[in-house]
Amino acid sequence: MNRPYRIGQIVPSSNVTMETEVPAIFRARETVAPERFTFHSSRMRMKRVRAEELAAMDADSGRCAAELSDARVDVLGYACLVAIMSLGEGYHRFSERKLAKVAEENGAPAPVVTSAGALVNALHILGARTITVVCPYVKPLTETVVGYLRDEGIGVTDYTALEIPDNLDVAAHDPEALIPIAAALDHRDADAIVLSACVQMPSLDSIEIVEDELGKPVLSASIATAHQLMRALDLPAVAPGAGTLLAGGYAETPFPA
Repeated sequence: MNRPYRIGQIVPSSNVTMETEVPAIFRARETVAPERFTFHSSRMRMKRVRAEELAAMDADSGRCAAELSDARVDVLGYACLVAIMSLGEGYHRFSERKLAKVAEENGAPAPVVTSAGALVNALHILGARTITVVCPYVKPLTETVVGYLRDEGIGVTDYTALEIPDNLDVAAHDPEALIPIAAALDHRDADAIVLSACVQMPSLDSIEIVEDELGKPVLSASIATAHQLMRALDLPAVAPGAGTLLAGGYAETPFPA
């Protein structure tokens, strides 16, 4: 390709992390690979992480896909895991097909990655049959996320709900505070740890610290999303400083059809 790859991001209006952590992962990739990337966003209104706002926000995702396809982006990333998971088992597949159809009908077909689907796929890629999870959501939404993962064949041995309803407060959570939170979970039987099951709660700076402390793969919704975006572009999924998933061992795993 003679130009940088264009990455379209569909984000909640109050999200300020998807547009920092995902580009940071791609910039890290640029230090070890030749491809270059630009990032383009469209926003859906959402301020508080509650079921009614999440459903209303998701209904606006088609408009965002149309706007981004106007820019002829090469891939679309939908950046709200809990919105997808709160709308029913397996909803990420429906959402991905729906948004891909919008782009195709606009004359700009592009693969679609949802952060929910990316996390599910990443955990299967890692061979993680059981995990522990840190979620910023209130407990009922956290339980929805846990149930969604279990329905996808991923056991959850322990989890925590940080009970943060305001989305800007989620973004303000200190990533270093996740280190003792993860350590306090019962991860003895877990194959992997999801340090942030939310693309709004920052965790990138703490991923490899927790990996070193616990001796197991650690990932986040943002890292899973970046991995799947790279594979959707048919590029090796590698990036320094982003944990096991992007360390190189899973660089060529197929993108789900």
